[in-house]
Amino acid sequence: MSKIFVDACLGKETPYTPVWMMRQAGRYLPEYKEVRAKAGDFLNLCHNPEMAAEVTLQPVDIVGVDAAIMFSDILVVPNEMGMELKFVKGEGPVFSNPIRSQEDLDKLSAGEATANKLTYVYETIKIVKEKLADDKALIGFAGAPWTLATYMIEGQGSKTYNISKKMMYSNPELLHNILAKVTEVVKYYLLKQIEAGADVVQIFDSWASAIEPSKYDEFSWKYMVEIADFLKERHPEVPIIMFPKGVAAFIERGLVYGNFDVFGVDWGTPMALAKEKLGNRYVLQGNMEPTRLYSKEATKECVSSLAELMKDGRHIFNLGHGILPDVPVENAKYFVNLCKELSKR
Repeated sequence: MSKIFVDACLGKETPYTPVWMMRQAGRYLPEYKEVRAKAGDFLNLCHNPEMAAEVTLQPVDIVGVDAAIMFSDILVVPNEMGMELKFVKGEGPVFSNPIRSQEDLDKLSAGEATANKLTYVYETIKIVKEKLADDKALIGFAGAPWTLATYMIEGQGSKTYNISKKMMYSNPELLHNILAKVTEVVKYYLLKQIEAGADVVQIFDSWASAIEPSKYDEFSWKYMVEIADFLKERHPEVPIIMFPKGVAAFIERGLVYGNFDVFGVDWGTPMALAKEKLGNRYVLQGNMEPTRLYSKEATKECVSSLAELMKDGRHIFNLGHGILPDVPVENAKYFVNLCKELSKR
């Protein structure tokens, strides 16, 4: 049976509009929590292909989404480049040796050699593909170079990104060198995910909104497009999803370009705006506010509105960012079933 999700990504007609949820393998599922407890450290779960495959498949089996998203973490890339990574309770991911100079950067490995170290990710994909139903798709992913660079420079998550942005304006050459080095790793990392069996790949730029619109292309988007071009030259049949969060002003100014298939629309960007500016070039994905899942009434209001708006367009139902840990599983199932019901062709 044809993969409805892949066909939709390529703009083909499907019997209904497919649906998946970002960060779907996660904290809202009791079954995930059980596996997480067995793994102990979060990185242990990322490094264990059998466990990672199990939590990848859970949302497909339990919630009924049309695509599984590979379980991993975007920060395995800088970790394998040579940065020591720890997940600290109450703080999140922390790098003990942030990049602040060219000398720091020169110590890191790069390119295909670094991507070759991520064997546990590719093994996870292979296990998932063996168990995933033929009509379901598997999405691989990577963080965008800018988002990865912010963690590498700041040393952890940030609300202000002041160290990264200070570098942007006072030492742009160093920042571009960091972005270029990360880009080379991500190119091969996603290529090897495709070669392992990923049906679709997505590039997340979670911290895109930290860059002012006039600088976004220079310090993020052009690197994402470079990655997409690299992949499309080698696998033109594999859909690519771009998801930059919080770039409504960038979209509104007509600055989105590139050889990819699907544009992920975050919940802060009006879908009507994305449809007007991008709908004739890309399939659109999104963009329900994730906290609507706390209320079935609020969920129905949004899904109905999206279904009506996009009835004459190309669309994939999804949340406008990651699902939250205390969302009732029943409500997640309701969202998926409602999307399918309201979008039957």
